[in-house]
This record gives sequence, structure tokens and C-alpha cells, in this order.
Amino acid sequence: MKASDGASEAALERSLAEWIPADPVAAKMVLIEAKQILDKLGIVFFLRQGTCLGAIRDHGFIPWDDDLDLGSVFGLHGFSEKSVDRVVAAFRENGFFAKVEHHDQYIYVPMIKSAVRVDWTCYRILDDSIFHYPGVRLPVRLFTNLKEIEFLEEKFNVPNPPEEYLLLKYGEEWVTPKKTGFEKDVLDLIPEAPLPGRAGRLKQFLIKHVMPWRTCRLRVLNHKGEPVADADVVVAGFGRSRTDRQGYARIYLPYEDFYALVIRFGEHEEVLYEEKMTTAKTYVYRPDPQVTSGRYFVLSLERDLREP
Repeated sequence: MKASDGASEAALERSLAEWIPADPVAAKMVLIEAKQILDKLGIVFFLRQGTCLGAIRDHGFIPWDDDLDLGSVFGLHGFSEKSVDRVVAAFRENGFFAKVEHHDQYIYVPMIKSAVRVDWTCYRILDDSIFHYPGVRLPVRLFTNLKEIEFLEEKFNVPNPPEEYLLLKYGEEWVTPKKTGFEKDVLDLIPEAPLPGRAGRLKQFLIKHVMPWRTCRLRVLNHKGEPVADADVVVAGFGRSRTDRQGYARIYLPYEDFYALVIRFGEHEEVLYEEKMTTAKTYVYRPDPQVTSGRYFVLSLERDLREP
């Protein structure tokens, strides 16, 4: 299938690398088709994150949202990990391009058709909770008895009660539409200590000093392009590090993925809500004096990390 069809690997990668609002007409068609496929297979799913927020608060898609967010929970409603491959095959048979990524807290299945990305995330239950990106803990009771709502002239499930879900996911200001600024609201809800299912502080310390190839480095520069010493770097759900005299912080990352970070030095603070990062690489952070929030894909790659 050609990239122009909006259902190719190139189209999917482009949608993950660029923030392009989804066309609402195409998004409606793709969401209804996704529902038909999942319903036919007997897979129980719910609207989550921005799609749920739009359905409950705005009774429509959020104008600046770039994807459709769906979720299922392993161990609930007869859903198991064995079901994932069968679902992915069905979407591919219906013209979607789909990938499958295995992570510690979930299996992530990004799919695309008609240039509209569908992010279906299948969550594992850890400590009676599931964890939504970028590490928000949500009690599993919100997903055991889903609530059915009217949306787009169809019936969809949402967490129950949806208002509590949205409060826990986005904070007290979830009722106020925010194109930017919501990122800090979300990260303020996430403890700086490592989340369940991820390496704790001691393990991360040992990895950083004994197995540096399991880490990456982030160099923090100031507005003049100079390295910043003792800058605070927090990776949501994993922990924090500080930069050395050359401006480098060493960060533990278990695998290539999207991560959310907070970078602070002096009076400067910026939330980077979606950054694609992996191990054994060095990234560079450069602040923009004109923009202090709402930037995505900010980090640039400096070079491979060869030395310990």
C-alpha cells in the first residue's frame, strides 16, 4: 500500500513524529470502523485519554487532537494477550497498517488508515492499577464495569465514572480546554519515584554505573547555547537525574519509547510531553526563549554514546 493511501509504515511514522490534527470526518469513519472490527471479534474496549476527554467534555473530537485513543485491559472482560495478534490481523485485513510494541506496563498497537492514527493500548494490571501515558496511575475499578455513552451516533464504552477517570488523568482543570499547558497538569500527578513494573532507584543506580549502555545521556543547554550544570531532569515514571559540569545527565531507559520529561534550571522549567528516546544515545535540549510550553519532539540527537 502506498504512503499516499494514508495506511503505510511511512504514514504511521510521520504521524508519530509530527503533531498534525486529525481530520474529524476521516477520524469519525476510522473510529466507527475500528469499533466494528473489535465488536465483531468480541473485544471489549473503551475510549481513553484525548478521545474520551473530547467525547465527555466536548461531545466531539478535540480540534487539535492528532489520534484516536482506545484501550483494553488484560484479565478483564475475557481479554488476554493471546487476543492481540488476532485483532491486529483483522485490522490489517481491513486495510490498516499496524505495528505491535511490547512494554512492561502494556502492549501498544499503533495503527493507521486514511491518515488517521489509532492508538490501541492493552494494559497490564499492576498493584490493582493500570498506567496511562506518561505514567498516571489509575485504579482498575474504573475499567471493570465500563459505562456506555452516545458518541458520534454510536455506542461507546468509557471508564466508569468517566469524570473520575478524567480527573485522575488530567487533573482538576480537565473541564477547561487547553491546547497547551495540560502537559504540566498531567506530570504534576505522577510521583518522581519509579512506578511499579519499572526498575527502582537502586537498580537504576547500578545500571548507570555498571551497565552504561542501558542508559542514554541528555545535555542541557541554556538560552545562549551554553551547557548547564546541576540542571534537574525528571523522566516521568522513572526518576530524576542532575547534569554534570558539562551539562550531561545520565538517564536510565529500558527501551526505545516515547517519554515525558521536566527540565529545570534557575528560573527555567519546561515540560517535554512526548520525546522519542532510546538507550546508548546522547540527546541535546535547547530552550526556546519565545516558547515555554506545548513543544513536542524537541530533543536533537548529538551522537552515539560509546564511552562509560
